[in-house]
Amino acid sequence: MFNRSFHKLCMESIVLGATLLASTSAYAEDRILVAETQTPKNPAINSDANVQQINSMSQVTSVSQFSDVQPTDWAFQALQSLVERYGCIAGYPNSTYRGNRAITRYEFAAGLNACLSRINELIATATSHLVTKQDLTTLQRLQEEFSAELATLRGRVDNLEARTAELEANQFSTTTKLSAEAIFVITNAFQGSVNGDNTVFQDRVRLVFKTSFTGKDNLYTRLSTGNTTILQLPGGSAEGLQTFNLAPSNNQLAVDWLSYYFPIGSKIDAYIGAVNGVFFDFVPTLSPYLDSATGGGRALTEFASSSPIYRIGGGAGGGFNYRLSDQLVLSLAYLAGDHANPRPDSGFFNGQYSAFGQIAWNPNKNSGIGLTYVNAYQNRGGIFDLGSGFTLVGTAQANTPFERTITNSYGVEAFYKFSPRFAVNGFFGYTNAKNLAGSGSADIWYYALGLAFPDLGKQGNLGGVLVGAEPYRGGNPAPANDLSLHIEGFYKYQLTDNIAITPGVIWITAPAQNNDNQDAVIGTVRTTFTF
Repeated sequence: MFNRSFHKLCMESIVLGATLLASTSAYAEDRILVAETQTPKNPAINSDANVQQINSMSQVTSVSQFSDVQPTDWAFQALQSLVERYGCIAGYPNSTYRGNRAITRYEFAAGLNACLSRINELIATATSHLVTKQDLTTLQRLQEEFSAELATLRGRVDNLEARTAELEANQFSTTTKLSAEAIFVITNAFQGSVNGDNTVFQDRVRLVFKTSFTGKDNLYTRLSTGNTTILQLPGGSAEGLQTFNLAPSNNQLAVDWLSYYFPIGSKIDAYIGAVNGVFFDFVPTLSPYLDSATGGGRALTEFASSSPIYRIGGGAGGGFNYRLSDQLVLSLAYLAGDHANPRPDSGFFNGQYSAFGQIAWNPNKNSGIGLTYVNAYQNRGGIFDLGSGFTLVGTAQANTPFERTITNSYGVEAFYKFSPRFAVNGFFGYTNAKNLAGSGSADIWYYALGLAFPDLGKQGNLGGVLVGAEPYRGGNPAPANDLSLHIEGFYKYQLTDNIAITPGVIWITAPAQNNDNQDAVIGTVRTTFTF
């Protein structure tokens, strides 16, 4: 802290008097009074928590620009000299100087360094007549007084410059960043699985290259590998499929996702999916606490992550989110599953496709609701297959009611955050599938209610419970038409910033819509590594 005698010395200083307008002896918590004319080049200054607001200050050219400094103030002339003669004073965006705030010695040293640089510039440009002998004497005394702080600041600069040079020399790319996710899983279907109840250890690894060409766009290229094997339920049902099951088999490496995001103007965020594009790549799913897409960060299963309506079709194509207002977002998209196949009944427009539309309303950050519509054509695989032919959710009766179908799907999704530690989300969906290879149609239903407990026990943790029905065919003609329920509970424990362990249980009643089938109980311990 500064004593009153030193205040007096600095009040008499023409060069730096305004930096000591503090009239109290306490330290300032988040203010700085003097700054360089632009954003400081000294990273060490910016790293101090007390000077975070330095970037928000702007250079002034006249002391009259300060609304809180009057000609009758004792510091008016000192400020006038600093602003109009030396040009080393900056103000806050609201045209105030805030001279009644106290500052730390490091803050003062930062300001002193700024004015010293300005004085040296004046001398170097043959304008030394502007610098008086009295100013130089005062500067010398100030330099001696604050020599330790100035040395510390210069040391920080040298250290940061060295570290920056090392990072630049060894960085992967100037435009590309690498991130990764590795999942180790121990899982077992204690009952109800067709392929036995053996405990298995499986893995999946993803490397993601994020490239930006303009600073506002992003190109994602993902390489994946793994050895996950699906626990098979009766009747070919895809119920209970977990997010880590989406991986190339036998540890083969493949490019399994390639997508590009870019803005159009200030209200449109556009998306192009080239490899395995899906709607939940960019569309709000209204499940902010359970949805990690196909990653290993939140819910265990694809069904618990978000509504199955977002898994109707996929492949290549594009879409956009249009912000009608701060609270309202319109999403439109088109994806084709047979986009690369030139054969008849294939291709970008004549093969399997999904056309998507949604309006999402978020009245505030704690709530939201969405209305969704999907029109799709399937000539292979299941309805809820991301366009890959690999069914993700629901019974076989719901996914393949006919050989060739045209579907119209309608959904509503919503969430509400009651407190920072408790949130609810849910969805309801209906799909009507028309038989294109004959007559008839099928009604398919799906719904769920989920509870999320963010930061349960520790910041970064997440507890979750979900109860619902995966896609099932209503009025199924054979062999049975029983209701199958999906019950899931998990707890993600954030061990470190990069490691999370998630134990959980998945219980499927009446798998394949048949009460004669034994309930499936699946236990999982998932460990997720990210960097």
